[in-house]
Amino acid sequence: MDNGGRTPFQQFTWTVLRIVVGLAYMTHGLPKLFGLLGGFGGAGEAAPLISKFGVAGTLETFGGLLIVLGLFTRPVAFLLAGEMAVAYFWVHLGGGLWWWENGGELAMIDSFVFLLFSAWGAGSVSVDAWLAARRE
Repeated sequence: MDNGGRTPFQQFTWTVLRIVVGLAYMTHGLPKLFGLLGGFGGAGEAAPLISKFGVAGTLETFGGLLIVLGLFTRPVAFLLAGEMAVAYFWVHLGGGLWWWENGGELAMIDSFVFLLFSAWGAGSVSVDAWLAARRE
């Protein structure tokens, strides 16, 4: 199995980063999609499914889950990087260009972390790696 030339410690930390980021991302989608964790806007309710928040909640919940599992990591991460770039420019840019002015640092960081996952993949401890090993 190709480990991308990474040491075991690098493989371990890459896996942990992927799982933690995916779980954290899901905590942004679960309130929008299912009203969990305080609900959308803290109201204990879900956002309308056919709305920009419903779409975002779907991407965040199920995209985050796929990132945790390491399944379809590259295309899913690319899609989520785009979602966060759109969020930065659509939601945060009105408060100023820079993240320290507009509160968009999390959207910016998420966008670049997902871009990194889309470039480097899920790593050796993932469903993607397991599927690749089965094909060999």
